[in-house]
Amino acid sequence: MTGKPIQSVTIVGGGTAGWMAAAALSRLLSGMPGLSIKLIESEVIGTVGVGEATIPQINSFNALLGIDEHKFVRETHATYKLGIEFVDWTRLGHSYVHPFGSFGLDMYGIEFHHYWHRGLAAGDSSELNDYSISGMAGKLDKFIHPQHDNPKSALSKLGYAFQFDAGLYAKYLRRMAEANGVERIEGKVVQVAQDSETGFVTHVTLDDESEVGGELFIDCTGFRSLLLGQALEVGFEDWSKWLPCDRAVAIPCSLAGKNEALTRSTARPAGWQWRIPLQHRLGNGHVYSSAHMDQDEATDLLVSTLDGEPMADPNHLRFKAGYRHKSWDKNVVALGLSAGFLEPLESTTIHLVQTGIARLMTFFPTTDFSEPEIAHFNKQNVQDYVDIRDFLVLHYNATERDDSEFWNYCRNLEPPAGLADKLEMFRSSGRIIREHNELFTEASWLAVMTGQGIKPGGWNTANGVIDDAETLKRLAHIRHVVASTVQQMPSQAEFLAANGSAIAAR
Repeated sequence: MTGKPIQSVTIVGGGTAGWMAAAALSRLLSGMPGLSIKLIESEVIGTVGVGEATIPQINSFNALLGIDEHKFVRETHATYKLGIEFVDWTRLGHSYVHPFGSFGLDMYGIEFHHYWHRGLAAGDSSELNDYSISGMAGKLDKFIHPQHDNPKSALSKLGYAFQFDAGLYAKYLRRMAEANGVERIEGKVVQVAQDSETGFVTHVTLDDESEVGGELFIDCTGFRSLLLGQALEVGFEDWSKWLPCDRAVAIPCSLAGKNEALTRSTARPAGWQWRIPLQHRLGNGHVYSSAHMDQDEATDLLVSTLDGEPMADPNHLRFKAGYRHKSWDKNVVALGLSAGFLEPLESTTIHLVQTGIARLMTFFPTTDFSEPEIAHFNKQNVQDYVDIRDFLVLHYNATERDDSEFWNYCRNLEPPAGLADKLEMFRSSGRIIREHNELFTEASWLAVMTGQGIKPGGWNTANGVIDDAETLKRLAHIRHVVASTVQQMPSQAEFLAANGSAIAAR
């Protein structure tokens, strides 16, 4: 390695992605002598700001930054999230939960679901969610921290994330980043200058004609992809064939209705609607296909189904599912929407920012910007997008719905190769294989495949070490332990109040 240490990092764009990058880099690179980190953002350019739901990996990111959880929950008006409830996805009137954590208990080296499938064949009538402490607690709006240090406790199986105000989270991270020395520059980028020989970005020009240089640029400009997409002209892989939703309308409303420690996704005639309960309001949005529904109809449907009173005008968004062929090109790394977009059906938007930051730290460059390392970064990023895409397509493709042109289209799609392989194996033997440490675990695939009505063709016969009677007995015991543990858990409101996490506790 012949290059010199990077001395200046310039982040273009704020919002959640920009300030996540600024907070993380300013903390993790604090020991690099002479390093300066700048972030350029404009108050007149709005951010998408609807990434309000997360998955459990957010805990690792917050811990890396040394964030106190209870203060974070209070400052961002957050609630705890134990999974996602899917309503009307399989068929109208049907619902299921994709919970965080695991199901039941593996026995004799065999995954739990093989015993559950065997139990169903032997006459058991239980639901998969009966074996998930996160799923059961989520439906009852209960929460307590998991007991990972006590593997014999049912609470060791609980997984959790958060639902929060994305704008408040960005402000929270901004305060942390600026305290660590990050310089915020107000302005709108109007021009990107590149070296005539290498094509590397040398500086950006702002609307006040000032110039901001840098050795490493991080593109957090959202769907515009100002540096990576526009200046460097990195192409885009369009996945609209598999994920046809290309519009969204978002409206916050006042608290009302029954709240659970779950994000709710309700399938609609041309897409789906999210409902995210925060401490101070509900986040709502309608993701839809413009080929099957126009903007006015989509907005009217959302407004008519709000639980509370609207708190803002509709925010309309346009997007296309897919990814940039490279997330890192030359001296520009794109994070978040600048690198690609996968609809927030499984709350992966913030996670992709997080993994991009972690991967940048793994391959943090010198001034020579080593091509082999950049290639590895891009290869791993693409695989992340592919894995998540396949999981999202599963929700649309495995459905019984035939009540609209949209659902007929989705149901008749030929799935991507990776998804087709997983479906074939599950339908053949009930087995679920997790490839190359992909984001979604076997438990997640099991929850959604089962919830969407996919039937396994069998189970691992190695579970024959115990007979049917013993299998049914053990299943009943696990259900009892899960139910009794959830019964003793405090409600989420009680937990927030007791730990100083509620807004009123400030």
